Amino acid sequence: MKLNRLAVLLAALILFASCAPKKDDGEKTDMKAKIAQFAETELKYDHNLLDDNQKIVVEKLYKAAKIMDELFEEQVYSENADIRAELEASSDPNDMEILEYFNIMFGPFDRLDHEKPFYGNETKPKGANFYPEDMTKAEFEAFLEANPDSKDAFTSEFTVIRRVDGKLTAIPYSEYYKEQLTKASTLLKEAAEYVDNPSLKRFLETRADAFHSNDYFESDMAWMDLKDHTIEVVIGPYEVYEDGLFNYKAAFECFLTLVDPEESEKLSVFASYLVDMEKHLPIPEEHKNFDRGSESPIMVVQEVFGAGDTKAGVQTLAFNLPNDERVREQKGSKKVMIKNMHEAKFSKLLKPIAEVVLDETQLPYVTFDGFFNHTLMHEMSHGIGPGFITKNGVDTEVKKELKETYSILEECKADILGMYNNIFMIEKGVYPKEFENEIWATFLAGVFRSVRFGINEAHGGGTAIIYNYMLENGAYEYNEQNGKVKVNYDKAYEVLKSLANKVLLIQATGDYEASLKIIAEYGQATPSMEALVEKLKNLPVDIKPVFQIEKEMANK
Repeated sequence: MKLNRLAVLLAALILFASCAPKKDDGEKTDMKAKIAQFAETELKYDHNLLDDNQKIVVEKLYKAAKIMDELFEEQVYSENADIRAELEASSDPNDMEILEYFNIMFGPFDRLDHEKPFYGNETKPKGANFYPEDMTKAEFEAFLEANPDSKDAFTSEFTVIRRVDGKLTAIPYSEYYKEQLTKASTLLKEAAEYVDNPSLKRFLETRADAFHSNDYFESDMAWMDLKDHTIEVVIGPYEVYEDGLFNYKAAFECFLTLVDPEESEKLSVFASYLVDMEKHLPIPEEHKNFDRGSESPIMVVQEVFGAGDTKAGVQTLAFNLPNDERVREQKGSKKVMIKNMHEAKFSKLLKPIAEVVLDETQLPYVTFDGFFNHTLMHEMSHGIGPGFITKNGVDTEVKKELKETYSILEECKADILGMYNNIFMIEKGVYPKEFENEIWATFLAGVFRSVRFGINEAHGGGTAIIYNYMLENGAYEYNEQNGKVKVNYDKAYEVLKSLANKVLLIQATGDYEASLKIIAEYGQATPSMEALVEKLKNLPVDIKPVFQIEKEMANK
């Protein structure tokens, strides 16, 4: 679930210098350490999957993806263009290191450290660059109360909010980012000319049109209809994590991938269980959602290139799209698993983490299958549970009622149901009974991979809630003497089920205050979590992908 205006940048260099002073030698060392948090990893793809025309399509989509990088960087912070220009013009070697970290973070704010600035002294605006930086939540809400006819435009995922003649105004992405989106649209149209597959051609053409119309519904439907295709591409505005004010505004991103047909076929069996999973949810029947479409294609892919929101800081393992509830109601959603990213993260991150934090008796249960299958079920679980709801007699959506808490709670839900539904697959005979210990142990090790991203980040915050709730209720046990943690297999399922009930009911009732409360109570860095994370300080936090296609295009 990542995705992500041309503001006029007027700050003079002398002002920039005053707010972004040069670093001393101690900070130089610190910057090297920050960069070292990301293990450089080459991501390769199988060229043999592509014919000559498809190679041209991939090249054009790569160029369009680079535009998503530009757009997302602009969405993150209004000063990013000035900061980049300043760093690129510098001859100071330390500034080159700062630029490298800036490129990883898509701005001067550290996504692993509560968005603290690592260059300059400015605080990142909660609403990123989607809203005027001086606009408060109260001002926005007061405007909508006084202007109810503006609600759809102001809460749309595809508008920016600006002051025009002193008045808050919603401007469509298609207008605000017209120059970049026109270029991207042209590249998609050009790519479509080389496509033989009718469903892919239709998606590229309708998405190219959406960049002009600001209406993504038809192209989202076309993306769901892709079939018999090799090139699996997502491009445009999708995820709302970057909007820390309301989780309304979608960020630009791109996943350029190739379908792994053999692996995808193995996983197709899970799609047939989607309705059963909804029936099995531990909430009252009136809150279960059988209106979402039952289609649930599952793809396994090799990532060729990632751009924008998906590439900022921590790399995405999988995605479940589209996010438009209208599309989900008619067609469900598609789950895409990125296998080469899983392989890289399991070997470079999860296994070493498990060896440090997990009780040695449970280490044999930390497996690649446990890791890969949890991600699969996590993404499937985004597609079940409450979406459209009714609150106080008014039809609405969970994400609009939970506002800025939505992303953390939704990721928490997907992780809870990832385990819950994997146990359900054992009950259905899809997995062997012996797989159960792998489900529990691999997820627990994975908690410490996620919380290192920062508990202010949606995935890290969601796993923090699970860890602290499970620990409080005896499903996890921390040994202070040896500094290790383990699963209590006898208690894990019932405790997880009770947490699933709490989180799903918050969503089903659109209870914003309850969402704030559970995050405040459990989404925190507790003593045992801090002690375990401290033991991991010499391990990389994530990978820094070196995309094979970047090298290839640089040589052309």
